[in-house]
Amino acid sequence: MDLPINPPVEPMLAKSVPQIPEAEGMSYEPKWDGFRCIVFRDGDEVELASRGGKTLTRYFPEVVEQAKAQLPERCAVDGEIVVIHRQEGQQPKLEWDWLTQRIHPAASRVKLLAEETPADFVAFDLLALGDEALVDQPYATRRARLEKALAGVKSPVHITPTTHDIATARRWFEIFEGAGLDGLIAKPADIAYEPNKRLMFKIKHARTADAVVAGFRWHKSGPVVGSLLLGLYDEHGTLHHIGVSSSFSMARRAKLLDELADYREPAEHPWIDADSDEQQIGPTSATGQRRPGGVSRWTGGKNLAWEPLRPDLVVEVGYDAMEGDRFRHTAQFVRWRPDRDPRSCGYDQLDRPVRFDVDQVLGGDPAAGTGVS
Repeated sequence: MDLPINPPVEPMLAKSVPQIPEAEGMSYEPKWDGFRCIVFRDGDEVELASRGGKTLTRYFPEVVEQAKAQLPERCAVDGEIVVIHRQEGQQPKLEWDWLTQRIHPAASRVKLLAEETPADFVAFDLLALGDEALVDQPYATRRARLEKALAGVKSPVHITPTTHDIATARRWFEIFEGAGLDGLIAKPADIAYEPNKRLMFKIKHARTADAVVAGFRWHKSGPVVGSLLLGLYDEHGTLHHIGVSSSFSMARRAKLLDELADYREPAEHPWIDADSDEQQIGPTSATGQRRPGGVSRWTGGKNLAWEPLRPDLVVEVGYDAMEGDRFRHTAQFVRWRPDRDPRSCGYDQLDRPVRFDVDQVLGGDPAAGTGVS
């Protein structure tokens, strides 16, 4: 591969900010919830480069073929690999779980998943074209060149929609979450492309919820709390495991152990089968109850054993989004809620976004306010 810019190249990053920034020439676009990927193409050679020098090429053969078919013959394009769940009678939506399953060591499994859950590529920056490197050009110039170079692409290759209108950006922030998107990215017009530098801005959804603390895991470094296991009740009174909270200092982890002392070794527990004394029977039980535990390709041999706690403690946590019936990411500890009845901690308190069609986002449907401007 002989391009003006060759892998490995770290992608330019975004700094998290609490509000949508405003500035002359600022550009706004959806924040895609997928795998960040710079596609390098030099004729028949294609490399899908992820962050940290990792390659995604072997896992997404269909993206490689689309790059050969639709991208310029010699280019470096920054973007996101996503998997879209399309089902008759339902609005298309980004599917994170399907995307993570694509990282598999077996070639036969990779081939099967490429056919069953094929990925799309969403382009949002152009780093090189032909013999020309564009990283020193301002973003506004790179965006214009991207639109021209990829003017003829069609699904499953896309150019991300963008707008300069702050009112449209605010509307996108509210409605696009229902399509599985992760927030907004704001890009100053004059920024060059600087690998691994946080020169862009990201605005993500932030919420709080009151959850039941029903267990904990030990920290790998010693006898202190590693993470709190969180639960919510459904409308039938069943407590489901919905995620963990684990961002604590070492001093706080030790203190947490004291705070949990009176709740340890309960006589019975909603996530333990009394008749078999089984601590867990997988992430989802035969009754549909979500329980902690289970080993995946992501956890490998990691010790997922947990200690049950009497489910009487309530904690307020911060979270950004839901993935089905669980927190998408690790929840942030806010405060204890001794005033809350654990039984009142249900799914009905969660702010669930209105479903929105991801194909409308990608297609720039003017009726949905997604046109490029």
